[in-house]
Amino acid sequence: MADMSVTLAGVTLKNPVMTASGTFGSGMEYGEYVDLNRLGAVVTKGVADHPWTGNATPRVAEVPSGMLNAIGLQNPGIDTFMERDLPFLEQYDTVKIVNVCGHSTEEYLNVVRKLRNSSADMLEINISCPNVSEGGIAFGTNPRMVEEITRAIKYEAKQPIIMKLSPNVTDITEIAKAAEAGGADAVSLINTLTGMKIDIERQAFLLANKTGGMSGPAIHPIAVRMVYQVAQAVSIPIIGMGGIATWEDAVEMMLAGAMAVSIGTANFYNPRATLDVIEGMEGYLERKGISSVKELIGAVK
Repeated sequence: MADMSVTLAGVTLKNPVMTASGTFGSGMEYGEYVDLNRLGAVVTKGVADHPWTGNATPRVAEVPSGMLNAIGLQNPGIDTFMERDLPFLEQYDTVKIVNVCGHSTEEYLNVVRKLRNSSADMLEINISCPNVSEGGIAFGTNPRMVEEITRAIKYEAKQPIIMKLSPNVTDITEIAKAAEAGGADAVSLINTLTGMKIDIERQAFLLANKTGGMSGPAIHPIAVRMVYQVAQAVSIPIIGMGGIATWEDAVEMMLAGAMAVSIGTANFYNPRATLDVIEGMEGYLERKGISSVKELIGAVK
């Protein structure tokens, strides 16, 4: 068998397949379907410094080749997460990556500080949240703000930090370079694309929030393009995500420059999607006579 392990910012994963934040809970919800020990990493749903109720319903809508969601990062807060969810994950032999969200720099730092001495192996920072002090502008759309919040979090964090990038920008390479300049250990991309769906019979928005994040197979070619662009622009590792539903999608993402991949929307209609991707990649490497999955990373120039 080929060597499936990868080392991401000093943390070794047994394989490059992980879950995408917000699509897998904190692992407990999928435990009956997936042996978590087989995953490279579990990335948790976003955690804030206090409970968030999320947006009004309806907040999920199915669209061709994907879905729209406007959940609003509903979560029970860091205290409940550390009392309930993190101990659950500690039972498994998999890397634990905690996704962190906040409305202001201080809110992010409150969570990061509480996780300093926890069993979390890495932190993924969701910078698509609105910055209250900047009038609701998302951190991740402004290079200066990306560099500043990355530097602030890196100063406080004990674990390596992954900055999760939004595709809703003019030039994602500028955002990635800002994260690298701020001290990020890795970047993950892409987060969802902003979309909208209208019910023509009711002549009303399908989502109470009007807009939502588009995910699923339809966005995969956009994600591959952005991962490739970022791989040419920065020297830190990349976690690729966006519409990965099959092992073929995952291999494509790694050839574009990703060191690891996250499976998201596919989990909703195929709870075993992560395992199918792992097994499919193993078969591909064997068929191609490739000794290590690391040989795929950025192989297409």
